[in-house]
Amino acid sequence: MSVVKSRSKAALARRSDCPVACTLDLLGDRWTLLVVRDLFLGKQRFQEFLGSPEGIATNILADRLQRLEHDRMIDRIASESHEARATYRLTARGATLRSVMLAMLSWGLEQIPGTSTAAAGRPLPRGPA
Repeated sequence: MSVVKSRSKAALARRSDCPVACTLDLLGDRWTLLVVRDLFLGKQRFQEFLGSPEGIATNILADRLQRLEHDRMIDRIASESHEARATYRLTARGATLRSVMLAMLSWGLEQIPGTSTAAAGRPLPRGPA
């Protein structure tokens, strides 16, 4: 008798079971990690993300925030005074990306001439989440 593993819809949508490929499926586009970076830097509101130097378009930002919320990387906290407004914060799962962000920061500083932590507005905090 063979046993068939039950797989979730997310698992069925994977290109493979490779952890690198699966991570890239969640975070590997041009904008997602920049939004995560901004969350680590203390940005919480839609307009604050738009102020980042990379110039993300409003439709792309809205999509990335929705994806991050769907993937349980961030929480969206609705404003009590204005239905369309919200603040965003990293979940415990999202906060585990700190080491990834610090590794990327370190690699970029070492390998790409002219890069600076100040380019993001201020240095990424190096302490615990």
